[in-house]
Amino acid sequence: MNTFRLQLRFLVPLVLTLVAAAYLALPLMDRLTLRWFSRDLDLRGSLLANALSDSIAEALRARGMARLQTIFDHAVQDERLVAIGLCSVDGQLLRSTDDYPDKLTCANALATAARADHLLRIAGGPVHVGAYPVNDESGRVADLVLLHDMSFIERRSQDTRQYLIILIAALGATIAMITVVVAQLSWRGWVSGARALLRGEGLLRPLLPPTPELAPLAADLRTRLRDLDDEYRRIHGLQAEWGPDRLRSLLRTQLRGDEIIVVSNREPYIHEHAPAGMIVKRPASGLVTAIEPVLRACSGTWIAHGSGSADRQVVDPRDHMLAPPGRAEYTLRRIWLTEREELGYYYGFANEGLWPLCHVAHVRPVFREPDWQAYREINQRFADAVVDEARSEDPVVMVQDYHFALLPAMIRERLPRATILTFWHIPWPNPESFGICPWRREILQGMLGSTIVGFQTRFHCKNFIETIDRTLEARIEHEHSTISYQDEDTFVESYPISIEWPSAASMAAWPSIEQCRRNVTQRLGLAADQKIAVGIDRLDYTKGVIERMQAVERLLEQRPEWVGRLVLVQAAAPSRSVLEEYSLFQQRIGLLAEHINQRFGTAEYRPIRLLMEHHERDAVNELYRAADVCLVTSLHDGMNLVCKEFVAARDDERGVLILSRFAGAAREMTEALVVNPYHVEDCAAQIQRALTMPEPEQRERMASLRMTVREFNVYRWAGRMLADAGRLRLRGRIEARVQRHHDA
Repeated sequence: MNTFRLQLRFLVPLVLTLVAAAYLALPLMDRLTLRWFSRDLDLRGSLLANALSDSIAEALRARGMARLQTIFDHAVQDERLVAIGLCSVDGQLLRSTDDYPDKLTCANALATAARADHLLRIAGGPVHVGAYPVNDESGRVADLVLLHDMSFIERRSQDTRQYLIILIAALGATIAMITVVVAQLSWRGWVSGARALLRGEGLLRPLLPPTPELAPLAADLRTRLRDLDDEYRRIHGLQAEWGPDRLRSLLRTQLRGDEIIVVSNREPYIHEHAPAGMIVKRPASGLVTAIEPVLRACSGTWIAHGSGSADRQVVDPRDHMLAPPGRAEYTLRRIWLTEREELGYYYGFANEGLWPLCHVAHVRPVFREPDWQAYREINQRFADAVVDEARSEDPVVMVQDYHFALLPAMIRERLPRATILTFWHIPWPNPESFGICPWRREILQGMLGSTIVGFQTRFHCKNFIETIDRTLEARIEHEHSTISYQDEDTFVESYPISIEWPSAASMAAWPSIEQCRRNVTQRLGLAADQKIAVGIDRLDYTKGVIERMQAVERLLEQRPEWVGRLVLVQAAAPSRSVLEEYSLFQQRIGLLAEHINQRFGTAEYRPIRLLMEHHERDAVNELYRAADVCLVTSLHDGMNLVCKEFVAARDDERGVLILSRFAGAAREMTEALVVNPYHVEDCAAQIQRALTMPEPEQRERMASLRMTVREFNVYRWAGRMLADAGRLRLRGRIEARVQRHHDA
C-alpha cells in the first residue's frame, strides 16, 4: 500500500503536468499552423498570379474589362478562393469579383498583404490576403489581390486541440499504467528511475541529437518534398513557348535577386590583331551558340579563358569587359593561361584524355601526370575567380563542360550555399570505358560537388549514375535521379541543348533562298543546276567527315548520273591543330578529298569542295539556305547543333537533313533521315533518297522539324535548368527552416 501511495504521489503530478503542457502548447501550435498555411496560400497565390499575369496584361493593353471579368470569374471557382481584385499602380480598384469586400480598398489590401500573417477578418470569417504584381514588357502595370478562405484553419485547429487533449490524456494514462506495473515488479528499478528523473536526465533527452526513432519521419519528409518536385516538373513541362521574356520572368519569380555566373573554357568573343587593326571574332562553338543567349537574357558574369592576341588590350584592370561588344548586356571576366598551362590543361588532359575517353571514337585517350596537375591548377584558378566575382554567399553558378570536372567541388568548399549547375556537353561513356581514367574518383567527386549535373540525353545520365555506383560509395535514388554523397545531394537530369530560334526581324533581313544559292554557286564556281550537299563542322575525328565523303564517293560509284550534278561543300574550321591526332586527321581529309576529286572530277567539276577555314555566322547561314541536303554524320556526339541551325535557317521548308543516329539530336529530330555513319552503303542510299525526295515530303518533314527546334530552344534548355535550381534552392531553405525548428 505504501508503494502504491508513493506511485500516486509521482503519477498524479506527472499526468497534470502533461495536461498543462498540452494547454500551453496549443497557442504555439495554432501560430505555427497559421504560419505554415499562410505560406502555402502565398505560394499557391503566386502560382495562380503567374498563370494569369500574361492574360491580365494583354487584357489591360486591349482595355478588355469584360475579358478580365471572365478570367476572374473562372479563376474564383476554386473552393478556397473567396474573391479577386485588380488594383492599378496608383491604388485604384480596376476590377473585382462579386464577393470582393466593398470596404477593402487597394491601399488596405496591399498593407495587409505586406504583413507577416496576411490575415484579414471580414463578415464571412478570416481570409488570407495576397498581392502580386502583374508585369509586361514595360514593367509593373497592376497588382492582383487574391483573397483565400482561412476559416478551415480554425476548424482544423479545433479538431487538433481535441485530438491533442485526447492523445495527451491517453498517453498519461498509458504511462501511469506502465509505471504502476513496472513499479510493482521492481521497486528498486522504480526508485532508480525516479532518482534519474530528479537528476534531470529524462528532461534533457529531448535536447539531445535526433534519435533513430525520428529517422522514418525525416525520410517521409524527404519523400514528400521530392514528390512535390516531380509534380512541379510535370506541370512545368506543359507551359507555353520559351523565349527571353519568359526566361527573365522565371528569374524574377524563382531566382529573384540571385546572381548568375557562367564558367566555360571558350569565351564568347575573341579580340585578335589583324593587318587592318583589331578585329572581334565569334568562335565556331556549339557551347557559345547555346550559352550566350542565356546570359544575354539573364545578365550576370561569364568567366572564360582569354585566348585572343588582343584580349588583354580591351579589359579593365580587373580583367573585365562588357559584352556583346557595343551592346553591354553582361560582364565577361577573362582568365589568362600561359602557353605551357594551356598545353597541359586544355590540349593535354581535356582533349587528349577526356575528349576521346567520352566519345569512344576509336582514338586512344592519353593520360599524363603533368597534364593532370595542370588541369587541377587551372580548375582551382577558375574556382578562385568564381569566389572573387560572387557578390553573395549563394550565387547560381553554371559550369560548362568537361574542362571543369573538378570545379564544382572546389566552389562548394569555398561557397557551401552556392547552387552549382554542371552541364556536360559531350557524351558520358559507360563505366567500363570511364574506368580507363587513372583519376576517375577525383573527377566524379569533383562533379558531385554540383547541385545539378546535366547531360544531353537520359542515356548519358544512366551511364553517369552507373559509373558513380561502381566507383564511389554513394546512395543512389533512381526514382528521383538523385545521388547522395558525403551528406550532399546531386540531382542528375537530361537537358537537351538547343539554339536560339531566330526572331522574325532577323529572318526578314536574310537574303532570299534564291539569292543565297546564287551567291554560293558564284563564289565556288558551281553550275546553277548542281545539287548542293553541305557539311559544317570543326575538323574533329568525332564528326564523321571522312565517312561522309566516303558515302558521296560510293554514291557516285553506284549512280554515275550524279557525276557532274552533285557537290559536297564541306566547311571545316581547323581545331586543336597543335595536337598530332588532329593535324594527321586534317591531312587525311585533304588527301581523301583530292582522291575523290581526281577520280570523278574534271577541269570544270570537283565533287568535293573542302573549305578548311573559319566561317562567320552569316556565311554559314548562307550555306544552309543554299543547300539541298545537310549532312550531319557524327560518330559520337552529345547533341550537335548544326542540324538545328540548318532547320532554323530553312524558312522555305525545303531541304533534307541527314542525321547520324549517334548524335544526341537524333532522339528529338526523328523526321530527319537517320543513318548509321559507319555503314557507307546506307549513307549513300539516304543521300540518293534526299536528292530525289518530292517537295511535299520535304515540306512535311521540315515543318515538323522546325516546330520541334522552335519549341525545344535554348531558352527552354536554360529555363528548365534554372527552374530546377530555383526549386532545389527553395527546398533547401524549407529543410533548413525545419532543421532550425527541430534544433530549437
